[in-house]
Amino acid sequence: MPDHDYRQQLAQKAAYLRDLFEHLDMPPLEIYASPERHYRMRSEFRIWHEGDDICYAMFEHGQKASSASLIRLEQFPPAYTAINELMPVLLAEIKRAPVLQTRLYQCEFLSTLSGEMLVSLIYHKKLDEQWQAAAKVLQNKLGIFIIGRSRGQKIVLSQDFVTEKLNVGGKTFVYRQTEGSFTQPNAFVCEHMLEWAYSAAKGLGGDLLELYCGNGNFTLPLADQFRRVLATEVSKTSVQAAQWNIEANKAANIAIARLSAEEFTEAYTGSRPFRRLQEQNIDLQSYDFSTIFIDPPRAGVDEETLKLVARFDNVIYISCNPETLHSNLNQLCKTHIPVRFALFDQFPFTHHIESGVLLRKR
Repeated sequence: MPDHDYRQQLAQKAAYLRDLFEHLDMPPLEIYASPERHYRMRSEFRIWHEGDDICYAMFEHGQKASSASLIRLEQFPPAYTAINELMPVLLAEIKRAPVLQTRLYQCEFLSTLSGEMLVSLIYHKKLDEQWQAAAKVLQNKLGIFIIGRSRGQKIVLSQDFVTEKLNVGGKTFVYRQTEGSFTQPNAFVCEHMLEWAYSAAKGLGGDLLELYCGNGNFTLPLADQFRRVLATEVSKTSVQAAQWNIEANKAANIAIARLSAEEFTEAYTGSRPFRRLQEQNIDLQSYDFSTIFIDPPRAGVDEETLKLVARFDNVIYISCNPETLHSNLNQLCKTHIPVRFALFDQFPFTHHIESGVLLRKR
């Protein structure tokens, strides 16, 4: 994709954001570009069979998977360089082992800037000891981690996660990223987002409340800017990954509460007690929150949680949906002033926009 095409699509996204939020008197938009190629750390491809041959495949948008809509792939420019380097090598090795090739349906890659790679091979057959032996040989030969999946089966040969390393504020943070759980797909822009949030939190002091913390992606660097952090997350898998990340990064000032945003609102306002908080020795009264950090799903922040957010002196809001961000800011700007505004091009050449806003109480 020519350089001017990328600059043009990024400029269009920036113009859309400026127009959408024009009536809210936003500060100047900070723009964080993506690499134009090799930015996706996750990719998945169908495996297309023709006789004894196989290839990576995608299909024409909106059309049924068939030979008529088939797009054969040898490389995939949006995918990270390590994925592109592995694709032909992996396919050649699979073709040499009939037990690995037979009824292989899909191949999923999860790569890292740290150099680790996890490959999930998904089949329409029961995976047996013969498959497992061949897959172990392949895993050791290529220096990757392999998972085999079929209906009702998940065979983990050594581990079902990779460990990523990201640099923020001159410090390296390590993250366990588990197969099947959410991680930011564009590590380069993710570092920009973390750095932006880290700088937005400078000097705010006190304690931090974080809702929707996931695996602790933002939690870890933000913890360096606050006395204590209480982070909430409802997914058990994400909570487990976050706990590992906290321990691995020696972040002693972070506690994780397994609550949804709605449940935390009930606990914080005292309308409902939660045994989970008592079991984790989390005393909400002991925190002196100055700031709330939110990175909600596409639906944005629900009405009751938004009332909770409005109580805080400082709000750092990361959004994956400008429309719901716009709706939420229409409410929050009655009590808060936006002082920083950013666009993160997490998904180049798509309509998706990630953005960030720092708000301070009027």
